[in-house]
Amino acid sequence: MTITDAPPAARPVGRRRLVWTGLLWVSLVPAAIWLAGRTFGWSAGFWVQLLAFTPYVAVWTLIPVLGALITRRWAAAAVAALIALGFATAVAPRVVADGDKGPSTGVELRVMTTNMLFGGADADEIVRLVRDNGIDVLAVQEFTERGQQALAAAGLEQLLPFNQLAPEWGASGSGLYSRHDFAEQAARRNDGGFQQAHAVVQVPGAGTVYVESVHPLAPSSRDVVAGWAADLDDQVPAEGGLPKILLGDFNATLDHKALRDLIDTGYRDAADTVGKGWIGTWGPYDGDPIPPVTIDHVLADDRIGVKDVQVHSVKDSDHRAVIAWLTLPAA
Repeated sequence: MTITDAPPAARPVGRRRLVWTGLLWVSLVPAAIWLAGRTFGWSAGFWVQLLAFTPYVAVWTLIPVLGALITRRWAAAAVAALIALGFATAVAPRVVADGDKGPSTGVELRVMTTNMLFGGADADEIVRLVRDNGIDVLAVQEFTERGQQALAAAGLEQLLPFNQLAPEWGASGSGLYSRHDFAEQAARRNDGGFQQAHAVVQVPGAGTVYVESVHPLAPSSRDVVAGWAADLDDQVPAEGGLPKILLGDFNATLDHKALRDLIDTGYRDAADTVGKGWIGTWGPYDGDPIPPVTIDHVLADDRIGVKDVQVHSVKDSDHRAVIAWLTLPAA
């Protein structure tokens, strides 16, 4: 053996170290691409669907950080930490209540949204949630005539006697039920083909507020992503006119730039505002093996305060109901 030869036992160790270093760096590439796509709003094909699972990826990015630190790959540790910090900046605020929740005094309005899964969700359970929580306005999506009849039989109209209903077969129907009368009411069909019931609700002591049951097209395949983005872009912006509340199945999470752009017109996401923005609302609730994601939202105009949010499972629906306690400015 010459003086320059490495001992035979050292060669496998060196190769293993090189392999582990390479694997560590390779593991950072998809996370970095994911973060860039999320940050800059890339929306193409199935990537839109994957973005909904960003919080899970954010947690996963801690593994390369720990692996690099344990194995003393300092350069890789620094890059992994920057990526993890980027994800944390994007998703961690959802579990921390905002310092600014909007007005804290005024008139309380309790709103609830629920997707009825082709009208088959348990109507008795929906009505129980309305009754037990003193709901003032209920928005329903995937609202069919069967669902309308079931809600009526369960006594919903005794609790919320005013309504704007657009039931349809399948997933495209929409409805609003209210404790308070409407000054105006209608339903519009978005470009994706779904109805969106909307009304100007006359709230005693607070004047009027615009409320809409939102249900943009789902980005279920590549050829409908453009329609999904167009539907979100076509939602009513917050600025100007009456205070506004949009609630429903947005088919988007806070990791989709299209939804963030809508919020930036002057809304607050109610769950995000009170530190409950990670609570899943769609996925495994009817037995599908899908990790929970948060696609049902209550967006409240910045002129409206947010007090609290609760999320409840509803039997025979793949969505959970979202309830928000809001504060409207007094008239």
